[in-house]
Amino acid sequence: MPDHWFEPMADHLGGAYLRYSFTRGTRQEVDFLVDELGLEAGMRVLDVGCGPGRHAHELARRGIVVHGVDISERFVALARASAPDGATFERGDARALAFDGGFDAVISLCQGAFGLAGGPGGPVPTLDPDGDILKAMAGALNPGGRLAVSAFSAYFQVRYLEDSDDFDADRGVNHERTTLRDEQGTEAEHDLWTSCFTPRELRLLASAARLDVRAVYSVTPGRYGRRRPTTDEPEFLLVGLRSAAW
Repeated sequence: MPDHWFEPMADHLGGAYLRYSFTRGTRQEVDFLVDELGLEAGMRVLDVGCGPGRHAHELARRGIVVHGVDISERFVALARASAPDGATFERGDARALAFDGGFDAVISLCQGAFGLAGGPGGPVPTLDPDGDILKAMAGALNPGGRLAVSAFSAYFQVRYLEDSDDFDADRGVNHERTTLRDEQGTEAEHDLWTSCFTPRELRLLASAARLDVRAVYSVTPGRYGRRRPTTDEPEFLLVGLRSAAW
């Protein structure tokens, strides 16, 4: 029995994950994050829900030391197989992170972990499992360290709700049944549960995690930028700083 509903999907996708269009903007996303988070060579970054390691690899190529964590053993193996110097990976559950400082920045992008805790299975859910994940990520930061987390926009999800979507307005979780192809092109249907957020919710969660919010931007994969929140882009990007009052 998998620890999380995401694992069978990742096992099926394997390297085919990197063929999907939303992964093609990795370099632009990292360019933006390096500038926004003030990242420099030698700094240490934790990538939570790293997948096959696309952001971690790109950061490591720039001299940044990155440690990636993902619940999918298949994705971790793929990340390790092509890892440049400075990038390490381990299988781990974002709901059970136990880092006590040690990182200059923490990232969780493309719903790598944040936003995926609202589905079935795993530990008995708390009132807000995504809030718990955010607190654990904040706890991995050194004093003054910065965090960047992407989250699905509730505004966009409801505005452009598709026939294959079932949006739970009470919980703010979207359930989608979709067909995915593996590396050989074999199709299989999978269920995806994604929590969706408003900027206000993200600020409240960040405050509860003792993060000082620097910004909430509207972003699209491969087109990160400093754009104020709107209903027209699929994701928000929360940027926070570990509070001095930690």
